[in-house]
Amino acid sequence: MALTHVNDKGVVMVDISGKGPSQRRALAEGTIILSPDTIALITSDGIRKGNVLATAQIAGIMAAKRTSSLIPLCHQVPLDEVSVTFAVHADRISASCEARTTHRTGVEMEALVGVSAALLAIWDMVKANEKDAKGQYPATAIEDIRVVRKEK
Repeated sequence: MALTHVNDKGVVMVDISGKGPSQRRALAEGTIILSPDTIALITSDGIRKGNVLATAQIAGIMAAKRTSSLIPLCHQVPLDEVSVTFAVHADRISASCEARTTHRTGVEMEALVGVSAALLAIWDMVKANEKDAKGQYPATAIEDIRVVRKEK
């Protein structure tokens, strides 16, 4: 099996110059587990840092745009669209990030980075509400980050 990121000169980025551009789309999802009290504060705009979900949307979109700076050897992909959406439940928030491009390589990494950053931004916005008396996060967790759909 030939390695795609290593050759006789060392580490390389995969050559995609022989591929033609096509419309590509990827959807990634993930979940953050939070206390019901924190969820209530989020839905009532009671978090002191501000609007949690709007901040997380911005974080996810910005992160998707910077994927090639974060993931080694990842191509710079000109994004046509990135959207971040949420579903709020009693003890968790599910996040989705969809990325679209017309390019020679896919946008799975952009969608994954976007949803990850959105979930991390939520954690950052609510961490004061999630800490226990010892400053720990016994119930808070980010789970199930995955690519749900990839289209080419």
